[in-house]
Amino acid sequence: MRFENILADINGFGRFQIMIIVISFVGRFTLPCHFMLNNFISAVPAHHCDVSSLDDGDIFRNLSQAERLAVGVPVQEDGTPSSCQMFAEPQYHLLLNSSNVTGLPTVPCQNGWVYDNTTFRSTLTSQWDLVCDRRGKNKATTTIFFVGVMFGAMTFGSLSDRFGRRIMLLVSYVTGMLFAVASAFSSSYVMFAVLRFLTGFCITGIVIVSSVLSLEWVDVEHRKLVGVVDSLSWTFGNTVFAAIAYFVNDWRWLIVSVTSPLILAIVTWRWMPESARWLIANGKLEQAQMYLKKCAAMNQTEKLTATVNTETLSTIVVTEKRDRTYTYIDLIRTPKLRKLALRTGILWFCVATTFYGISFNITGFKLNIYLTQFTYALIELPAKVSVYYLLDKIGRRSTEVGALLLAGVCLGINIVVPKDMSVIRTVVAVVGKGFSAASFTTVVLYSSELYPTVVRQNGMGFNSFMARLGVAVAPLILLLDDVWMQLPQVVLFSSAVLGGIVASTLPETRNRCLPETIEDVEQHW
Repeated sequence: MRFENILADINGFGRFQIMIIVISFVGRFTLPCHFMLNNFISAVPAHHCDVSSLDDGDIFRNLSQAERLAVGVPVQEDGTPSSCQMFAEPQYHLLLNSSNVTGLPTVPCQNGWVYDNTTFRSTLTSQWDLVCDRRGKNKATTTIFFVGVMFGAMTFGSLSDRFGRRIMLLVSYVTGMLFAVASAFSSSYVMFAVLRFLTGFCITGIVIVSSVLSLEWVDVEHRKLVGVVDSLSWTFGNTVFAAIAYFVNDWRWLIVSVTSPLILAIVTWRWMPESARWLIANGKLEQAQMYLKKCAAMNQTEKLTATVNTETLSTIVVTEKRDRTYTYIDLIRTPKLRKLALRTGILWFCVATTFYGISFNITGFKLNIYLTQFTYALIELPAKVSVYYLLDKIGRRSTEVGALLLAGVCLGINIVVPKDMSVIRTVVAVVGKGFSAASFTTVVLYSSELYPTVVRQNGMGFNSFMARLGVAVAPLILLLDDVWMQLPQVVLFSSAVLGGIVASTLPETRNRCLPETIEDVEQHW
């Protein structure tokens, strides 16, 4: 007997499953906000050197602010004040002839910077002067967060396979909220970086645990619906985040604002059931029976609960030892599972690099940052609704391959479109973001269906590790524009194409039962 047979008897998609999806939706709302948070808290406002150090007497003091700027800071080619250079001494003659600046001695900013607070009241950039030669530290905050996410994915994936999905979900809720709120009150850049790493480490458990938990409770026919709805929680969070960031323009309060929904997630956790699949795979048959009877009662199929007993459940997993502990080593012990882990790991790396490479380039088109964030989020909705229909029409593999290759086409177009055509480049990037979002939606469901129950959370933890490695690399890829303006687009284009090629080598999972054991994968997949 398979677990799907029992689910069919007690209704594999009823009120019980809808309750799980709703509770997961609440907890997952805060994730996209934190993942995109650095677009706003690390935003770089317009800035120029503080010229107060040039004060050499009454002449300078009697000048207006604009005149002080004119005699103290050189002008760039686009007519704006230089961000990182100032004159060694006041150049009063520029008040009469502002065009003659050739050969005038300049030095790096000597007394800090002055920031334009029109858009942002406060950011990490203005808080700790992360500009000019400190620009790398600004980008590093994103990388540090996602390195935390990367290691957290591996840790929570392993722990939830060992101790259960439900308890590790609560641990992720509580610790993620505590570290996030603490980071909002950081008194130094180092303190913020450490707490941001710990926030990423803890908060990632929400997505990998809740995704698997939702999937393991539904029947074959509704797996794609659950995958898409879980993904839509990401779209909803991203869309609302644009509005939150618009009204909360202080970086400390923005962190607190996007973390606060975790309070509601902690409250609703009490109604979240443990995965019956995990309980059965680990020999906890009485607990599995309890949850299955709760499911039957809520789905109004109590008359069929006679079939839900420990003897029946004990026949579901018979080919592998239940009391053994599975680890990441099991992903490479057998040949087919080893190939699967290698391929899905590369695929997740490419998908994440492409998706976040586009998402983090929110200021790269010189348009309104809030409108760009909102549009980037909104395009995910039609993309993910399309995925819902395509998953069964053409299958998981074809959907994944097609979405990645089309995202690559959009990135390729922006390589050749001139930089001054910002509107066209933004439109193409938005369409590319839609295709990359479709690929991300597909790969989460697809990978969950590829791995067997006994190592599914380990497999998803490993994949999430690889994805977060790609996300951590994405902001560094954007720094390659110092080498060649189009190099970031070339790298992202290559990543999308490579991902499409790797996805084409994976087996199709449409209309197949979830594998329960490693033996299932080795014999039948």
